[in-house]
Amino acid sequence: MTASPALLPDAPNAAVQSVLGEMFGFSDLRPGQSAAIDAVLDGRNVLAVMPTGAGKSLCYQLPALVLGGLTIVVSPLVALMRDQVRALQLNGIPAATINSDISRADNVETWHAVRRGEVSLLYLSPERLMTERMLRAIGELDIRLFAIDEAHCISQWGPAFRPEYEALASLRDRFPAVPVMGLTATADPTTRADIEAKVFRGDVVSVVTGFDRPNLTLAVTLKDNWKRQVADFVAARAGACGIVYCLSRRKTEDVASMLRDAGHTALAFHAGMESYDKEAVQNRFMTEPGVVIVATIAFGMGIDKPDIRYVLHTDLPASPEAYYQEIGRAGRDGAPAETLMLYGLDDIRMRRVFIEQEESDDDRKRREHKRLDSLIAYCEAPKCRRQMLLRYFGDTTDACGNCDICRDPVETLDGTDAARAVLSAVDSTGQRFGAAHIVGVLRGMKSEKIVSFRHDSLPAYGVGAERSQREWQGIIRQMVASGMLEIDIAGYGGLRFGEAAAGLLQGDATFRFRPDKLGKDKPAKRPKVSAAEAAYDLDAAGVDLLQELKALRLDLAKEKGVPAYVIFSDRTLVDMADKRPKTKDEFADVFGVGAAKLRDFAGIFLVAIEEFAAAE
Repeated sequence: MTASPALLPDAPNAAVQSVLGEMFGFSDLRPGQSAAIDAVLDGRNVLAVMPTGAGKSLCYQLPALVLGGLTIVVSPLVALMRDQVRALQLNGIPAATINSDISRADNVETWHAVRRGEVSLLYLSPERLMTERMLRAIGELDIRLFAIDEAHCISQWGPAFRPEYEALASLRDRFPAVPVMGLTATADPTTRADIEAKVFRGDVVSVVTGFDRPNLTLAVTLKDNWKRQVADFVAARAGACGIVYCLSRRKTEDVASMLRDAGHTALAFHAGMESYDKEAVQNRFMTEPGVVIVATIAFGMGIDKPDIRYVLHTDLPASPEAYYQEIGRAGRDGAPAETLMLYGLDDIRMRRVFIEQEESDDDRKRREHKRLDSLIAYCEAPKCRRQMLLRYFGDTTDACGNCDICRDPVETLDGTDAARAVLSAVDSTGQRFGAAHIVGVLRGMKSEKIVSFRHDSLPAYGVGAERSQREWQGIIRQMVASGMLEIDIAGYGGLRFGEAAAGLLQGDATFRFRPDKLGKDKPAKRPKVSAAEAAYDLDAAGVDLLQELKALRLDLAKEKGVPAYVIFSDRTLVDMADKRPKTKDEFADVFGVGAAKLRDFAGIFLVAIEEFAAAE
C-alpha cells in the first residue's frame, strides 16, 4: 500500500501531542510527520521519504515514547548515533547506543540498562544488530519498533560494501509482529520500489512529502582553473560555514591548506585520518562559527548543523542521490544557502572508471551508469536545474527562479554541423581516441600523435579551425551528455558513438549546444545581518541578543562536549531573542523548549536575557 500524507490525518493524536510538547517543546508537526507517526502507531510498516531538515527523526522518536517498550534505531555512523543520543538525553529521553567507540565495560552497562527496561531508544549499527548473538538477545526484549535511518543504503550500497544493510530485510521474518520504519531523504522512485520490495515485500505505507529545498540556490559551472574558482567562491563568503567536497584525500589536504593560507578557518576531513583527528575536526565544525570543512564523502551523513551556508563540489558526485544528499547539508535552518558544482569532461571519465572498477554485478553497474547519465544531464540542463533534479526523484515544480539558469538564462545555438564533424572525426580515427586528440584533428593541429597516425590526411582534419579548443571541448562534452558520444572506459577513455549518434548522421535529429560561460564567481554583497537573522525578521536589538545567546550556547556545548545545536537549535534562539522571556513560564513557551531543557537551561538563559535588557 502506498499513501500520500494527504490521505492520512495531519492532526496528531492526544498522546502524541502530549509527548511532542512535554519532551520536545513543539506545538505542531510538519507535513507528513503525522501521516508516518499515525501509520506506525496503527502497527503498519512505514517508508518515510522527506527532504533533509524536514524532521524525519521525530517520526520514530515520538512513536517510541508513545508505544513504550524498546525501539531499536539502525544508524550507519557512530558519530551520528552519539549526537542523536546526546540530543535525546538533553531532552530527558532515555536513549543509549552500543558501539565500537565505547569501552566494553560501558557497553555492558548500557546493555544491562536496556534489559532492565530503562532505555526507550537503542541506537545500533547494522553490523552490530545483525549478528546472531544480538538478534537472539533482543528477541527476549519488549521491542515495539525498528527504525532504519538512511534507508536508501539498503538499495544503493552493494553487498560487498555493507552487506548487513541488505540483511536488515530479514528483520520482518524474525520479528513479524514488530513494525519497521525506514527513513530517507534520498530515494528516487526506483530506489523506493527496491526498498519496498526488499524490506517490506509491498506491505508498507509510503509517505513521500516531496524533495524540494527552495532555500538552496543551485549552480553548476565548467572547470576553468578550479583552484582559483574555489578560492574566489569561498572568499566571497568569508566567515560563513561551508563544506567543500573533493574526490581524493590528497585534494582535501591541498585545498584546506590553500584556504588557510588565504585566511579562512579550513579543516581537511577524510577516511584516512585517525579516529581521534576526525572527531576533533568534526567537533570544531559543529561548535565553532565560520569553519570550512574540505572533505571527501566520508564526511557528512547525519551531520545536523543548521547554519551551513554553502556546499561546493570540486568534482562531479557519483549520482543525483549523492549530490542531493550532499547539498542537503546546507541551509537546514531554512535560511538561504548556496550550492556550486565544478564540472568537466574528465569528471565523467573518472566516474565511469569508478563504476567499472566496482566489485558488483553487471546489472548494478548498468544502473549506476544510468544514474550518472542523469547527473550529467542535470549539469548540462538548458533550463531550470531544480525542475530537472526534482523530476529525477519523481517530483515536479515550476521554474524556480533560484538556480543559475533561471537567474541567467542560457542561449542555445545550432550545433548540428559541428556535431556531425565531431562524429566524422571520431569515426575516421577508429572510435578509440580521447577528446583532446579529436579536437586537435578538427582544429588542424600538427601534434606528434596526429602526424604519426596520419590523421592530418583525414577529411575531418582542420574543418573546425575557426572554433577555439575550449568551444570544441564544450561541444564534445555536451554530445556525451546527450548520448551522441560515449566514453569507452575499457578503451582508456576513447570516444565512440552513442545511441543518439545514428539519428544525427541520418538527418533525423539536430543538436543544439550551450556556449560555455567562464569567469570568476562574483562576490555577493555582504548583508548587514546574516541570512538566518534576516529570515526571522528580528529587530536590531534582537539581532544583538541573538549573537549573545549563540555565544552562551557555544560555551555550554563545549562544557558538555556536544554540538551547539544539541543545546538549542538556531530557531529556538531566534524565538528566544524575539520573545525575550522574563520568567520560566514564559521560557516554556519558546519553540523547542521541553520539560528537561526548561529545567536545565531556563535559569542560565533567563539571566543572559535579563542582563542584555539591563544594558540596553
